[in-house]
Amino acid sequence: MAAITKKSTLKSGRTGSIFNRPEIAGYVFIFPMIIGLLAFTVGPILISFVLSFTRYDILSSPTFIGLDNYRRMFTSDPIFWQSFRVTMFFTFVSVPLRLIFALMVAVLFYRGTKMIAFYRAVYYLPSIMGGSVAVAVLWRRIFAVDGVLNSVLQWFGINSEIGWLARPDTAIWTLIILAVWQFGSSMLIFLGGLKQIPNTLYEAATVDGCNKFRQFFSITLPMLTPVIFFNLILQTINGFTAFTQAFIITQGRPLNTTLFYAVYMHRRSFEFSEMGYGAAMAWFMLLVVGLLTLIIFKTSDKWVYKASENE
Repeated sequence: MAAITKKSTLKSGRTGSIFNRPEIAGYVFIFPMIIGLLAFTVGPILISFVLSFTRYDILSSPTFIGLDNYRRMFTSDPIFWQSFRVTMFFTFVSVPLRLIFALMVAVLFYRGTKMIAFYRAVYYLPSIMGGSVAVAVLWRRIFAVDGVLNSVLQWFGINSEIGWLARPDTAIWTLIILAVWQFGSSMLIFLGGLKQIPNTLYEAATVDGCNKFRQFFSITLPMLTPVIFFNLILQTINGFTAFTQAFIITQGRPLNTTLFYAVYMHRRSFEFSEMGYGAAMAWFMLLVVGLLTLIIFKTSDKWVYKASENE
């Protein structure tokens, strides 16, 4: 009888303490996040994939049309390819420039004065505000014909009344400059990477007679390649998904020279009520970004330093 009572006590104790187990408590706490992920991320992604094979205008039920959206996108929509080329140019120019400026500023701030924390915060502010509508409107005023830039040029004696946003050869560069201006987040990541480089490497290089220039290319840059790799992935994705800048500042003008892919996708989906076509465009961009990310990962073995393999 005592053994039976003891066994039943153990069973009841295990049953009562199931929520005290760490793994169960963890699942309970992340359950709301899992529900949100399925409902607001995974679910819409799967629905958009289905809609990419339909004709859907939001107001009526989707009509299955097979691969017509993709066929139209690749063969009979020249604006699609125009927006894709604009986005590729914007990404492949702005991302390297942003990373270069971020690395330069990070190296300058790595060993600084007592005000270094203030300067870091000031340089990080553009990354916080750079994607906002207010900054986009301000940027549009800076490059207007009667804007700040032309006023400064006139102040230096240069008679300039250039419509920077109205000229096909300069409009895209105003957006690139804005993207480069938002290098604060990459800078902070580079600062974290610089702090992980052992000082003993620089001390040994100094003893061997290496100057600062040689130390940067022989020690700093190779040791930062994992951080460069991380920043490159993030900024490439951000470049291909850029939307606010072009949508607010130029609306794709002039002559579609600033028509970013995301802007054109938004235009087709909401202005022309072609949600099925917009979903097909979204999945094509997902494949492009995934392919570029895969290429970067596959080539990382040739240029990214890995301590575990070199020690």
